[in-house]
Amino acid sequence: VPASPPRGSGLGVGHVLKLISLLAGRVKRQKHNPEREQKLKESAVQLLRRHQNLEDLLLEVEDPPCKKLCLTWLIDCDSAEACSDLSSSFIGSALRDQALRLGIPVAILAAKIVACSVKQVCSKPGHPVLLSLEQRKKLSSLLDVAQYLLAHSMFSRLSFCQELWSVQSSLLLEAVWRLHVHSIVSLWELLESHPDVQAVTAWLFGNLHLLCEQLETSCPSDDTTRAMLSDFVQLLVLRAFQDNSDLGRTMEPEKMPQVALSVLQRMLSCKLILDLDCKVSEFSNNSDSQLNPVFPLIVSDAIQMQREWSFARTHPLLTSLYRQLFMMLSPEEAVSCLQEVLEEQEVNWQRVLSCVSVLVICFPEAQQLVRDWVARLMAGAFESFHLDSMVTAFLIVRQAALEGPAVFPSYAEWFKASFGSSSGYHSCSKKALVFLFKFLSDLVPWEAPRYLQVHILHPPLVPSKYRCLLGDYVSLARTRLTDLKVSLENMGLYEDATLSGDIVEPRSQAAQDVEKAISMFEHTRKVPVPVLEASIFRRPYYVSHFLPALLTPRVLPEVPDARALFVESLRRADKIPPSMYAAYCQACATAEEEKPESAEPGMRTEPSCVEEALGPLRTALEQLRALMTDPTQYAALSAQMAVVAEKLDVVLGRRRDEVCSEEMKIQLSSLAPDVPRQYQVVVDLLLTAFCQDLIVACSFVPPERQGPWATLFVRTLCARTLLPAVLARLCQLLRHQGPRLSAPHVLGLAALTVHLGETRATLPEVNTGSAAATHSLPVPEFLHRLLSCHAGESALFCLKFCTAAISYSWCKFSPQPQGALRSCLSPGLIKKFQFAVFRSVSEAREPRPTENEAGPPWRPSCLLSADWQSAALALWRQSSFQELLEEPEFQLTYRDWLQLELEIAPGADPLSDTERQDFHQWAIHEHFLPAPLASGGCGGDLEVACTVLIDVLMDFYQSPRSCDPTESPNWPHGGHKGNVDLFCRLQEMAADLELSYPVSQEHFVFRVFRRRLKDLASGRLVATSLWRQQEVFMCKRVLLHLPPSVLLGNMQAEEPAAPSCEEFFHLVNSELRNFCNHGGTLSLTHDITIHFFRGLLNACSHSLDASLTANLTLAQCQARCPLIVTSALSWWSSLESVLCGHWQKFSQVGLPHELQRLQEAQQFMKVGHSGTCSVCLSFLSLDMTSPAPTPAWVSAAALHFAVQRVRRDDVRRLLNKLDFEREELLAPFFFFSLLSLLSSHLIPSATADSLKAMEVCAEVLACLQRRKLPWLRLFQLTEADAGLGHLLRLAPDQHTRLLPFAFYRLLPHFDKAATVREEGFLHVAVDMYLQLVQLFMEGENTTLQGHPVELITEARLFLLQLIRRCPQKCFSGIVELLAGRADCDPELTSALLHRHQAVTDVDLYQEPHLF
Repeated sequence: VPASPPRGSGLGVGHVLKLISLLAGRVKRQKHNPEREQKLKESAVQLLRRHQNLEDLLLEVEDPPCKKLCLTWLIDCDSAEACSDLSSSFIGSALRDQALRLGIPVAILAAKIVACSVKQVCSKPGHPVLLSLEQRKKLSSLLDVAQYLLAHSMFSRLSFCQELWSVQSSLLLEAVWRLHVHSIVSLWELLESHPDVQAVTAWLFGNLHLLCEQLETSCPSDDTTRAMLSDFVQLLVLRAFQDNSDLGRTMEPEKMPQVALSVLQRMLSCKLILDLDCKVSEFSNNSDSQLNPVFPLIVSDAIQMQREWSFARTHPLLTSLYRQLFMMLSPEEAVSCLQEVLEEQEVNWQRVLSCVSVLVICFPEAQQLVRDWVARLMAGAFESFHLDSMVTAFLIVRQAALEGPAVFPSYAEWFKASFGSSSGYHSCSKKALVFLFKFLSDLVPWEAPRYLQVHILHPPLVPSKYRCLLGDYVSLARTRLTDLKVSLENMGLYEDATLSGDIVEPRSQAAQDVEKAISMFEHTRKVPVPVLEASIFRRPYYVSHFLPALLTPRVLPEVPDARALFVESLRRADKIPPSMYAAYCQACATAEEEKPESAEPGMRTEPSCVEEALGPLRTALEQLRALMTDPTQYAALSAQMAVVAEKLDVVLGRRRDEVCSEEMKIQLSSLAPDVPRQYQVVVDLLLTAFCQDLIVACSFVPPERQGPWATLFVRTLCARTLLPAVLARLCQLLRHQGPRLSAPHVLGLAALTVHLGETRATLPEVNTGSAAATHSLPVPEFLHRLLSCHAGESALFCLKFCTAAISYSWCKFSPQPQGALRSCLSPGLIKKFQFAVFRSVSEAREPRPTENEAGPPWRPSCLLSADWQSAALALWRQSSFQELLEEPEFQLTYRDWLQLELEIAPGADPLSDTERQDFHQWAIHEHFLPAPLASGGCGGDLEVACTVLIDVLMDFYQSPRSCDPTESPNWPHGGHKGNVDLFCRLQEMAADLELSYPVSQEHFVFRVFRRRLKDLASGRLVATSLWRQQEVFMCKRVLLHLPPSVLLGNMQAEEPAAPSCEEFFHLVNSELRNFCNHGGTLSLTHDITIHFFRGLLNACSHSLDASLTANLTLAQCQARCPLIVTSALSWWSSLESVLCGHWQKFSQVGLPHELQRLQEAQQFMKVGHSGTCSVCLSFLSLDMTSPAPTPAWVSAAALHFAVQRVRRDDVRRLLNKLDFEREELLAPFFFFSLLSLLSSHLIPSATADSLKAMEVCAEVLACLQRRKLPWLRLFQLTEADAGLGHLLRLAPDQHTRLLPFAFYRLLPHFDKAATVREEGFLHVAVDMYLQLVQLFMEGENTTLQGHPVELITEARLFLLQLIRRCPQKCFSGIVELLAGRADCDPELTSALLHRHQAVTDVDLYQEPHLF
């Protein structure tokens, strides 16, 4: 169509020609030409697209009257001219006629007319996104017409979308939503047609934002608003996290997910989705629609693809959406919502299982709820044989197990727990077994190899008559593994079947197994059980993969490490073939010989080449420093840093794509950091340049105006090959050379620390210590731990460094300094700053008003120590900094202060003794004691202060820092001077507490001990036992530093007055008896024994009747804690003078009766010396007709200690005298001798003591057998046994468990004839044997000296012979004895039961005695 009329037409410029006349004229003047006709149609379409007033155009086209085609009139329900009989068919016919006249497709014409009508409907809106009631009625009529046109293929969606975008400014979101709901045009079709992704994203998010704001106002359109939001969010989630195979044909595949993700991200950032629904019921509806399938995945798909739906592999935006939705519900409601969703016939398994992962990861309290849910599903499945419940349970378990054992038990553990015992779900009937194996068999074609391996290696427990079911399944699973080319034999020892990765190669898995086995061996010093099992039952994998990975040739260390010790343990156990071990030793020797010739990894250039490469780098750094002097050139700093990075790459010979990854770990020893030789010069050059550049830059402009050069510099240092060397060099400088650094170096390294913290998210963590260490630290945490306050110089350096780092961070990020401190610096560094300020700057202890300055000073000049203290004080007095310290993560708590104070080295404290005492008094009583508990104080409670101090002291003495020279190699073990002073503070506070303690209340110290010991794991493992022993030692050490009155508690209020010792008795009987005994048994150590009796004397001195108090207390000891009595006898030679001397100071009468009895018992067995022969003079010279001091076990204990002190040659003479005259002492003395025998076998290199103990036991046993006194019951004592039950309180638990060993060690000394006649001997002997076998199976008797296997063999042969010789009456009760232990020795069990059955048969045939 020409833009202007022809010259000869006679029309003016303003005259408008009718379109019909133009078209008609052209038709008449030209012949029919198809090509020209097509061009004419295209021109008409272009005209229609560009014309703005379509109704006027149509009025020109059609014959008058033409108002019948005006859609504005059609949808105007209030018009008086509205015709109710006008049908949609008539509209379609009229549109076809007009399209024919125009020569354009009717679909394009209809799309244009409907779009213009939508624009008219949306004109003059009363709300930015919503339609009014009148507009909705008009749009409804228009939608009816559009639906008719769509149904008759008279409507172009693409043209309609393009026309709508041309009137975008008038388009309301509700109109778009209704077009989508009525299937006129979907939201995605409309968004796809827009050419600009950013523009359409902004338009959709802006309208959704306005729609969310509408929810805040209560109006009648709330239901519409919520429905719109719900539909839009569902569409966004569906499109954002769905495959791209079903996207529209007219767009690139990545466009719509990009739009959906961008809109969702913005909505989450503004927390708009939380406004979608705040009601649980409506949330359930929304979640149902999101989790139910649009494109359903069947169960087989879920089984195959499930590992791809773990939390880590799910899109972060989707997990964030689920998390925010779950935050509106309690965990119970969230699980209930998932249950309701899974009740549907079909669900979107990907969405449901992703929800499960989010639920167990982000809400720990939901983990147990999921376990309970699975248990209910499994119970219901086997109760009603419901397959859907079974499928759901297995999928949920596998999904939760994908998230790791910290969240949910592994699939292997769950499967074993569910089906590996007789109480499993499948054990109720044969039908349940068939149901289980039918289900597992149906899964096989889709199962991942890992799950098949679990089912085969940990099969369900099946009765023997149904083993065929298990065999069929195993055969099927093995066939499937063969088809998948996965070897069951090559499965790793510690391989987790729930891992989401593919099956790894056997060599890779073997390397992981070796590291795990070495780690376990390092903790237990025993070959792990999985390794022993693999060497027998999985020998192909063990020999072909595990041993080659373990025996990799290397340079062996001078001091054998864990790997070398592990190899040696396997060799001694004959678990390494000799040829393989010989080849390994030869290869290691070859590696040792080639070590000097092997070049180090990294740079391989000669020193001259290195200098040549460093030249350009130095030049680039100098140019960078030159730019620092001109603030107008700061824009060029980034470009110059790129030059520096390029030159550095040349020096290091690295690729530009070698960046540091946060997945990698840096192994670094803080005690002896080693910088590789090829990096030493480079790192020093870079660190020096950074410090110099910072000083130069700060001389011209403050840090906040320097631009990003420092950040770029630090990123250059964080390259993968360079960062370990940088951190090692920082460790050398900060930890070992800190006090010798100049002020510019301190300032520069402090700023470097800040910028390393700024990039912490991209940096790997640092492993300190041995290579097997699993604990790693973020870089800021690692750097702050390099700072120490253990000495005066190091404390001053710590103050300097912390002041510089905090001040620089405060100035560099001045708009938000507090946020910078949180992200760039470790909270530990800020706590150390507070500690150093309190200790070094006395003015900081005074409560002065804070200053409201703009920020802390930053002075990059060389400062003296006084200037540093002034700068630290100025920073301390900043009001904004004090506000920061009120946050919990930055508060220096009482516990933090104690931990730092304990690190003060002896003789290196800058404070004098008086100053330190004053500082402790201020810190405890003026600062932390009155501070509230919420801010890390004690809340005014002195008991809380003592409790925390005891906890810190015990933790410190058990940590490696108290004995390992990590801070200084010259520190003695546990010799910190600060420790002694803090013990003094504990004594002072404990003394103050005793004055105010109620009589009936237990002492807080024992509550602390009980809590700490309860938190420790209990068990018989060596590591567990040693850890508990160390804790008990610390309990004793704390008690020794407290007043002895703590052990006896407060005096009882009622008469007769006696101390309450129950707490101490409990500690002795439960813990000290096992770990803090002297010589193995019967005696506590000397220090705690004399400490108790000092407390007893102190209590007696404050009592009205001292003798009565002492007698009552010692009587309680005999009845409830006999170990104290035997300890007094053991140490009587040093204890007697102390007791007598103190007693005479406050009492004129003689020793109390109970003390006299102890004295008599000791004198009764007192050892004297006659020449070179020591004999028991008192015992041998006494009149044997006079009774021994009572009770008998006390005299027996005294005799036991006397026998231990005499020579081996004199033992027999003493025991012969005992045999004839003192039989009442034999039984307890025999028990004590048994304990001594066990102790001698538990102590290495105690062969002489073992022989002496054996002789004593043999002699006493002979005495007992000759006099026919009962002695078998000593091996089966219980505390309820009258007369001897209390002896168990004298024996450590380990000795009691090892009594079967002592029993069979005495086997050669048994009277064979008497044993056969003794009715109860067989019962005891069998019981001891079964216990001995159990000890061997548990590995506990490996701590004994000797060969336990030989002892078990001898005992077994003895019993088999004894069974044949014992009379029939000895077999009564043998069935009860074997209950639960028959599998320990099937042959012995069979022999016993055979004799027992014979006895029963004889009894049946005997004639009854009726009269």
